[in-house]
Amino acid sequence: MTVTSVHDPSHREALWELEDAFERGDLISVFGRCTVSYEGRAASDLGAGDRLLVLKPDGAALVHTDEGRQPVNWQPPGSEHRAAVREGRLRVRSTRTNPDETLTVRFERVHHLSAMAVTGGRDLTLHGSEEDLRTRILERPELVEPGFEPRETERPSSAGPMDVFGVDADGNPVVVELKRRRVGPDAVGQLARYVRALREELGIEERGDDESDVDRGDDDPVVRGMLVAPSVTDRAAERLAERGFRHVALDPTPE
Repeated sequence: MTVTSVHDPSHREALWELEDAFERGDLISVFGRCTVSYEGRAASDLGAGDRLLVLKPDGAALVHTDEGRQPVNWQPPGSEHRAAVREGRLRVRSTRTNPDETLTVRFERVHHLSAMAVTGGRDLTLHGSEEDLRTRILERPELVEPGFEPRETERPSSAGPMDVFGVDADGNPVVVELKRRRVGPDAVGQLARYVRALREELGIEERGDDESDVDRGDDDPVVRGMLVAPSVTDRAAERLAERGFRHVALDPTPE
């Protein structure tokens, strides 16, 4: 198991380590002097103090002090972690959209940062890349669904390049978004932008919120969206269902 451990990093060094750890899907701990603020259904602030921040790859965030077994503040699984250096401090944010909540931890000084791949839960740590995932699909398109035919990778669109563009067994265009690890609702939003861009390009009217792509008439053109990832959060699954998109559970490398 690979473990990253840095003592007294600068804010920039801590930021680089955090960004790499987010990409790998690591369990992260950051100990240092910080303030904590929460905005959402209520609002709260904690003044400066030495605290432990734990960031989990499922989106959970927990802030611990030297007292008690419960965190003094937290965000649930399905939140999105981001980090930046602002006004001379390292800022770590954990955000979710339903309901709108943001937990912000601002570090005056980071005493220690560690990141590690943790196994044993319901999701395995993945050792693969999105390129590995793309290769698997190109070699075995039926992994997406029977009859799927890849036509193009990195297909340009007004929303950016699509990971894989193809058609299904009925000839409907399909946009495939690839993610190498468990993802949240942000990935669904990204897929939706690609689908919307392709609909506009092809002159296809976007469906209503209460109308699923798969329920449209045989003569109506359909642009379908597929999110290929090992797993998704509950909120991401809800958003996929709301938009009529599909999740295909697939790891970057075969077992």
